[in-house]
Amino acid sequence: MSGVAIKRIVPAVVLICLLTVVAALAADKSSVAVPAGAKCPVCGMFVAKYPDWTATARFKDGTTSYYDGPKDMFIHYFDTARYTPGKRQDDIASLAVKEYYSLVMIDARTAFFVSGSDVYGPMGSELVPFRTEKDAASFKLDHKGKRVLRFNEITRQTMQSLN
Repeated sequence: MSGVAIKRIVPAVVLICLLTVVAALAADKSSVAVPAGAKCPVCGMFVAKYPDWTATARFKDGTTSYYDGPKDMFIHYFDTARYTPGKRQDDIASLAVKEYYSLVMIDARTAFFVSGSDVYGPMGSELVPFRTEKDAASFKLDHKGKRVLRFNEITRQTMQSLN
């Protein structure tokens, strides 16, 4: 192979490798590998059994709590020290929920949640998460939902109304 051919092939190979790495990293951000033995700190269920409802809290120390649905994630968020002794709500670096339609993990703090619908999660009544307000509103109409809520509108009382 000539030197000119090598000069043309090497950049193409490097570009393909970079694109593969970028694609792998992007896929990793949108999914979550729940350890087989991970239990929800709120209800004790094995989270991996319910992959479509996965929610997570990542703490500043690098540890992660896994939940079988957004409802338990919020219950834990409102009473962090009870479910993870030695940790406080301020120790939570990020919260993520699985978007209902795409099944991609999204930031819980920017999501739209539908309450009171006829769709149930592993623990019964659930807050159903969406990336867009349009999707949440459409789901609310299709599934007899009561309200579309933002993260900061969800309270302890909201959680009690789901039980």
